[in-house]
Amino acid sequence: MYDPIVEPYPKSHQQYPDSYWAKSIEKFPETTSLVNDIQADIAIIGAGYTGLSSAYHLAKKYGKSVVVIEANDPGWGCSGRNAGFVLPGTGRLSLLDMEQKWGRETAQSVFQEYMESIDTVNDFIEQGNIDCDKTPGGYLKLAHKRAKVEGLRKQAEKLSERYGESVKFVCSQEVNNAFLKSANMFGGIYFDKSFAVNPMKLVLGYYQMATEAGVKVFSNSPVINWQQKTNHHCLYTQNGRVTAEKVIIATNGYTGSKMHPLIANRHFPVLSSIIVTRPLKISELATIQLKAGLMAMDTRRMKYYYRLLPDNRILFGGRGAINGKKANNPINKKRLAQGLKNTFPVLDKIDIDHFWSGWVSASCDNYPRINHSEDKSIHYSMGYCGSGLAFSTLAGKRLAQNICEPESLPNLPFWQSQLPKFPFSQFRRVGLSAYYALASLRD
Repeated sequence: MYDPIVEPYPKSHQQYPDSYWAKSIEKFPETTSLVNDIQADIAIIGAGYTGLSSAYHLAKKYGKSVVVIEANDPGWGCSGRNAGFVLPGTGRLSLLDMEQKWGRETAQSVFQEYMESIDTVNDFIEQGNIDCDKTPGGYLKLAHKRAKVEGLRKQAEKLSERYGESVKFVCSQEVNNAFLKSANMFGGIYFDKSFAVNPMKLVLGYYQMATEAGVKVFSNSPVINWQQKTNHHCLYTQNGRVTAEKVIIATNGYTGSKMHPLIANRHFPVLSSIIVTRPLKISELATIQLKAGLMAMDTRRMKYYYRLLPDNRILFGGRGAINGKKANNPINKKRLAQGLKNTFPVLDKIDIDHFWSGWVSASCDNYPRINHSEDKSIHYSMGYCGSGLAFSTLAGKRLAQNICEPESLPNLPFWQSQLPKFPFSQFRRVGLSAYYALASLRD
């Protein structure tokens, strides 16, 4: 599997992973590669949520000529591989963490931005009439130990009091009665405005909207060389070149090791893996009673996340391998199957129909950035830490604003600094391996 730490860019003509999402697409759009020289106001690298959202807004609202170049096909990266959770958040900082870091007023503004990210996804779905299997059901953050319950209770009370949203604490009895029956889950926090989607159908909907707005998208065209001139940039692919005044880097966890010095060593690609079971039997559904549409995640350091799909399969995800070479090792699939069994014992030895992995972008200080080079000719958004579906869609919109009307941006920490560099970046994976071992013991 492509490994962004050791490879400068993804090789082209790689197939979508053998995922449940890819199998759900009856016909993928016909795409073309860049085979000549082309000019544009803005070139965007990456045809995922961030890149396509930014391209759409730049073309539709600001009238810019935009070219998107993608190493493979639209949604080939994390945008087509994730679990489809549309959540109010990103990064790894809780709202209470942010209050301590930035103060209550800023944290409240960040929360409003998170809620707007959900609205932005909804706007895309409605405006583009995107059939992405949108499923209401809410999001439940669950305590996997009794010791975690009181902390979640206090957090829910503060969130409800300070942010005025319909966020509530649910006790273990209510979890069992209204959400799911699990062997080892207790109380939790419930966010009712969250919903689930088929992420591949969603990103292909973004692609269609962007191309209809006049954006030119070229697939199987990885950037293999980048030259910055006095007043423009030249991006070279295998068979063509894009010349543009400004460039947006929208590759997040799939950003190659040699993309550009501006973002070198400023994020850490980490693998997350997913399994999808066969459709559950009526008796199995009756035993686990997992609410239709509900998205759940626990409080482990090595988090598990799961949902019941529309055709009654269970999607179950968690940590993946340390590096790309071992991404498809059966031990990772077995680990997730064991996690599923521990969560729902009745599903012991259930057939697993799909298993795949994808890269998420972790930031050193646990929250993403939407920023630019000193001369403002290069822009980027990355570091979503595995919670980027909704936020990345809004980030694309914010990138367009940052280029065309920066005065309209809300005053938030996301674009007030660069992503910090990882210290001792060459040892990131040694540290990750040690963290996984310690976290597993503590969980």
